[in-house]
Amino acid sequence: MPKTNVLVVEDESIVSKDIQHSLKKLGYNVVGAASTGEKAFELASSEKPDIILMDIMLKGDMNGIDTAQKVKEELQIPVIYLTAYADESTLEKAKVTEPYGYIIKPFKEVDLHTSIEMALYKFSKEKEVIKARDLFYSLIENKDSNGFIFVKSKSRLVKIKTSDIYYVEALKDYVVINTLDSRYTIHSTMKDIASKLEPDNFIRVHRSFIVRLDKIASIEYPNLHLENDKKVIPIGGSFKDELIKKLNLI
Repeated sequence: MPKTNVLVVEDESIVSKDIQHSLKKLGYNVVGAASTGEKAFELASSEKPDIILMDIMLKGDMNGIDTAQKVKEELQIPVIYLTAYADESTLEKAKVTEPYGYIIKPFKEVDLHTSIEMALYKFSKEKEVIKARDLFYSLIENKDSNGFIFVKSKSRLVKIKTSDIYYVEALKDYVVINTLDSRYTIHSTMKDIASKLEPDNFIRVHRSFIVRLDKIASIEYPNLHLENDKKVIPIGGSFKDELIKKLNLI
């Protein structure tokens, strides 16, 4: 298993060397050490460490908080703050950068080890969540010309044939996709869902309902009935004309 690469940012030379020595004893690989924010960002960009130990009170134009913010925005590397200053004002400023931990000086090696391992675990889990979210949105954002869409259900991505959809119903900030046997609730809007369903097969008949045209069994205005006694859907006045245009009347 490869060693964890750590960048040490500390402007007190003796403290920096002591931290590096402790890290090596704990089995970590120190990829560099910096005493200023500018140098820290330069090393972080070139070395791509797994984690950065960042002193809050750095000398120069960029203190540790400024540097951590830039690292977060541009490099997405987790940062643990090292500080002897635990006052409320400093902590409030530091919290904005969403660090992965704080180590208060002086500290023991066990504190160093625990903080790093917890931070790395939290960071890895966050990456998994982001990856799953991005995959979900990349699938759901695309209107599917192959006749299916993906929806998230109980932490899984489920493929649904659009031909199996009877209707979509709006419920506040959510929409419910209804098939003959299942319901899938997702956080979305009717406008967004409508844009992802084939316009030749689906129509919005009410501000709260989209139906699949070939699932309509009968219409008795102001309602329509779906096949298999699935649902009675109201027809909104402003949607009536568009519905009539879509129907194959004789």
